[in-house]
Amino acid sequence: MNTLSIDPDSQESVVRRHQPDLYHDLSTPVEAQEIRAQIREFADQHIAPVAWEIGHRPECRENFPRELFRMMAKAGLFRIPFAKGVGGRGLAQPATATAVMIEELAYHSNSVAAIVDVHCILAGHALEHASEALQERYLAPLLAGEKIGSFATTEPEASTDLSVQAMQTHAVRHGDKYVVNGRKRFITNAPVADFVVLLCVDDGRMTELVIDLGAPGVRVGEPDQKMGNHGQLTSDIYFENVEVPVRNVVGEAGSGLKIALQTLTYGRIGIAASGVGMAQAVFDHSVHRLRTRRAFGKAIAQFQHWQFKLAERATEIENARNLYLKAALRMDSGIIFPEPEAAMAKWYATNLAGEFARDGVQIFGGYGFMKELAHDASHYRVEEIYRDAKIAEIYEGTNEIQKLVIARAIFGKDITG
Repeated sequence: MNTLSIDPDSQESVVRRHQPDLYHDLSTPVEAQEIRAQIREFADQHIAPVAWEIGHRPECRENFPRELFRMMAKAGLFRIPFAKGVGGRGLAQPATATAVMIEELAYHSNSVAAIVDVHCILAGHALEHASEALQERYLAPLLAGEKIGSFATTEPEASTDLSVQAMQTHAVRHGDKYVVNGRKRFITNAPVADFVVLLCVDDGRMTELVIDLGAPGVRVGEPDQKMGNHGQLTSDIYFENVEVPVRNVVGEAGSGLKIALQTLTYGRIGIAASGVGMAQAVFDHSVHRLRTRRAFGKAIAQFQHWQFKLAERATEIENARNLYLKAALRMDSGIIFPEPEAAMAKWYATNLAGEFARDGVQIFGGYGFMKELAHDASHYRVEEIYRDAKIAEIYEGTNEIQKLVIARAIFGKDITG
């Protein structure tokens, strides 16, 4: 039996993991299964004991989980997505291993999963397109955990619409440098990051630039106060006449949108995996609660309503995990945009996490609505997941956009637009 001992202050002392028993993995490469085991052991030991605190304390720079971040770097987590040539582990299926890692992190803390997703999948993956000099300056310390990365596309009036017409952050070239002006919004890791990979308008086209957040003219706002994912700090970044060397262009000038979309597609697979991680956590905690909580003289699990509900959710988790693994495996095969699987996985898994989190709170009743019970300081995972799951349906491409991508695969762009 796979069990997990969790916060002793909670009334849930031991929760059984059902994934090994219900999910018979016949398609995931052995190396990814080994990564799952490694990350699970790390997460159980290092994330589980601090997850509740990370998910509930006020959002400020001082509360960023720096010690945990350093431990993840030391354990080599940040090297999983990358080739040996840039300092990574050199896995045969890195996208698959990375997605599995995100699922295991999100099982305990979606905040931690989001930090790693942006640090590695977005900022790090974008830097794979950069010059060797840029990789040495930014990617190498990112993998070592010596620098924290951020990735910026969203603006106050430009998020889903990443067009030249909508975007207001501009880079104007003057000789061997760009001068950047504008503002980005909701940028994960920004309050604590050392640099940002920035998408901006450059002479009527899109270009990606790497900018040090300590550079003159750059100002990072205070952390946003969000409904969930409290450990994932976000803020605005302001650029006022920021001078950036031309050598800081990622890839080629004008190729920024393609790099950003490719990076975000990878990110969507990661978000799908985080949705599965949250759904699996709700499942495990809910099964434990239904078995141990009694009403009308019997365990709640003996009521057929909840037996059927959990049977449905088990099937949906199976489907969601298969979808994100298929998308990741297609990406590992060399397909840059593995659609429609990436869109299907992101929509299906995050929608499942949100719906199931609502079920989880219902299963726990009043206890599920408590951040912390004053009587004995007990708390329950489903409350945090209920708050955290919503953003997964929004960021890195809303679920409505994912449905549009799927519809385009069905009808063609000439019909869907």
